[in-house]
Amino acid sequence: MDIIGNPSSVHAEGRAAKAFLEKARSDLAEALGAEGAEIVFTGSATEAAAMVLAGRNIAASGVEHDAVAAWCDLTLKADANGQVVAPEPGFATLQLANSETGVMQDLPEGLWMSDFTQGFGKVDVNFLTSGPLMAVVSGHKLGGPNGVGALVMRRGIDLEPVLKGGGQEMGRRAGTENLIGIAGFAASAKAAVRDVREGLWGGVQEKRNLLEEALAAALNAPIFVGKDAQRLPNTSCILSSGWKGETQVMQMDLSGFAISAGSACSSGKVKTSPVLRAMGYDEGAAGCAIRVSLGLETTKDDVLRFADKFIAASKKQNARAA
Repeated sequence: MDIIGNPSSVHAEGRAAKAFLEKARSDLAEALGAEGAEIVFTGSATEAAAMVLAGRNIAASGVEHDAVAAWCDLTLKADANGQVVAPEPGFATLQLANSETGVMQDLPEGLWMSDFTQGFGKVDVNFLTSGPLMAVVSGHKLGGPNGVGALVMRRGIDLEPVLKGGGQEMGRRAGTENLIGIAGFAASAKAAVRDVREGLWGGVQEKRNLLEEALAAALNAPIFVGKDAQRLPNTSCILSSGWKGETQVMQMDLSGFAISAGSACSSGKVKTSPVLRAMGYDEGAAGCAIRVSLGLETTKDDVLRFADKFIAASKKQNARAA
């Protein structure tokens, strides 16, 4: 925060800022397994996705985040576990992991783009060996600052910039770089990858499984969406028939727990999850789902307290419905 120069300036302060910017770029590339690839810093993963998808006929499925789905032809089909096959990878985009269900995808070689946003920092990621030609990531999903993202590209790909002006970011994205945000992004990426490699998310997965086991033992057949697929270690999408997701969110908020009825970007919108609809759930069922996310700081006591409160609220709901 003490570096006041513009990275595009040639004076001493500008050169110091430029050196810091390039160090952050190198650190993020190392964290992503993208050494030798190009990294373009943006204001968000949403912006990065638009750079890659706008004006192109790229196929996607309904389980993609709105920031991706908005630009694509939603012709790819998801199965009941949320898994998607892309027959023509070079003309398709496929997320690494889903923000609502945690379901992970097998990424084919030559895939046009992948949204790494939800998975990066929770599972081991190596961009150069994972298949896609490009990927998008975001700082805040790693515990870094809001308002900064990046596009990762294999060398040799030619993209017309969406934002034109001063020619920053190798001519890919004009506008003075958000040096403080970028620095925080790179630092959080390094820390997140260290946590992954030290196996800390394995403990989170154990707590997530404990939560699901406690709910399954006490309640009448809750559905854990995507449970038969490989999932992120921290995510549980719980479907309780007849109990509206937004009602569950409010009741658990009153008990001191912050959960969601979909991705945070969709919160407050009165609509049924397109992810669950794409997986084959009807509108009524899809409207009765919540997402519970655990973090590295979540304790076993937190999980058991949540389970107790959720079970009690569910039983009250069932009694009222009867």
